[in-house]
Amino acid sequence: MIGALSVGAVICIVAAIAGDTSQDLKTGFLVGATPRKQQYGELIGVIASGLVIGFILMLLNNAWGFGSNELPAPQATLMRLVVEGVMQGNLPWALVFTGIGIGVVIELMGIPVLPVAVGLYLPIHLSTPIMVGGLLRGILEKRKEAEAVIKEKIESGVLYSSGLIAGEGLLGILLAIFAVIPIEDKTLGDVIAFGDGVLGKYGALIMFILLVLTLMKYSIWKKVED
Repeated sequence: MIGALSVGAVICIVAAIAGDTSQDLKTGFLVGATPRKQQYGELIGVIASGLVIGFILMLLNNAWGFGSNELPAPQATLMRLVVEGVMQGNLPWALVFTGIGIGVVIELMGIPVLPVAVGLYLPIHLSTPIMVGGLLRGILEKRKEAEAVIKEKIESGVLYSSGLIAGEGLLGILLAIFAVIPIEDKTLGDVIAFGDGVLGKYGALIMFILLVLTLMKYSIWKKVED
């Protein structure tokens, strides 16, 4: 199973890097970039990330452990279930074919099946922000404004959301570092965390509402000249 996963991981990474590089080079061509310098940047980016990502995964695993409440890793868990089911011969084929049938029906209805499938296996605290973002975009697309204005607002919201995703990843690494630094019988993460009490739950809800409001500021409420 480890060998099969390793081969699959290598193939997926190769395909992902190839697709990303082609998009970068296409974008560079459109804006008039120098191809040679772009290729240097691509090589540096791939090598740097390849050298660092292993240590980051070890850090996250030591901090919380993959599959825990703090680090659910739904995609990895899903892949583990599929690989174990195939290699051990106990994959629930009835569920697999049921999912295939539902996917075909959804596509025939004109609904993209990928967002539906992602929403099914992601935990609710991860799929909720996706749903909120989709609702905001749907509101934007239904508004009676000039097409250029709507497009600019959507692009602004997408850029802001991309920054939030990158910031969340960096903050997660920072919190993992705090979680592994020991202080007496606790860790630094336990000292600075709100915990699971009333303050932590309501504080998280307030922060999420503020986050949605900031997204609306840079998308729906953004002032764009016609």
